[in-house]
Amino acid sequence: MLNNNVIYILTVLEAIEKISIYSKNFKTPDELYWANDQINFNASVNLLIAIGEETKKIDSNLKFDYQEIHWKAICGLRDKVAHNYRGIDPVIIWSVIKDELPILKIAMVSMIKKLDLNKDLLKEFIDNKYYKHLTYLIEV
Repeated sequence: MLNNNVIYILTVLEAIEKISIYSKNFKTPDELYWANDQINFNASVNLLIAIGEETKKIDSNLKFDYQEIHWKAICGLRDKVAHNYRGIDPVIIWSVIKDELPILKIAMVSMIKKLDLNKDLLKEFIDNKYYKHLTYLIEV
């Protein structure tokens, strides 16, 4: 049976990659917030919600080895942005994107390695269009 942690971790990684794409051309929180009628910002926030949901599902024993990750804060951010649309602070979102997501990405890649997946199985996941930004995992 496939470990569901794989799906959760890959989904978090894909969300991180997409947020990176959506936010890379901006230098300030306001630029991200107002660009493209807020499409980039709203997409990024939606993906942060997905990250919060998926990290809740990752096995706590697996997360235990990553104490540098503020798991409760990730879930808390998810709850705040999901339930307080008008109160979302672009500066906080910017900080999460620029400062926290790179650290989370490193942890997620490390978790994938710990799961010791068969390379063919991992490649099968990565070949799915949903995970198309994760080809770097094949070389890991």
